[in-house]
Amino acid sequence: MPELAIRLATPADLEAINAIYNHYVFHSTCTYQTEASTIEERQAWFAAHGPEYPVTVGQHDSQVIAWGSLSLFHARAAYRPTVENSVYVRHDLLGQGIGRQMLADLITRAQTLRYHSIIAGVSADQTPSVKLHERAGFVKVAHLREVGYKFNRWLDVIYLQKML
Repeated sequence: MPELAIRLATPADLEAINAIYNHYVFHSTCTYQTEASTIEERQAWFAAHGPEYPVTVGQHDSQVIAWGSLSLFHARAAYRPTVENSVYVRHDLLGQGIGRQMLADLITRAQTLRYHSIIAGVSADQTPSVKLHERAGFVKVAHLREVGYKFNRWLDVIYLQKML
């Protein structure tokens, strides 16, 4: 497992974050986005986050090799104690424990920020991601059938939740 330094992201990290993410746009169902994010879209996404919704990066040898975020789960005020997490690891480094470290860091940050729960929306065919969340204490709470369509096939979404 590579030695990983996890820190808050800065605007200088956005190109690396976007490169990691855009690979999955074209090659995976782990995101249901079908067109690459532009750097302007990534900048707006980053600006919508802040201290209460951190974006983190994992670095190895001064290279950003993973990123994670806690995001607003729902716009209505009563949902504010709940956040949604995202974790993306550079595609050529999967299966080395990087995602586990990134997710553990996000959970700690969510606890520090006094959130009540974290939601993860995962494509049902992404077994490694489902298992990653389950090992971190997330529990499956919903299975939505055929709510996404990508690569000429219907996709299910599983929602997992971790109570903090």
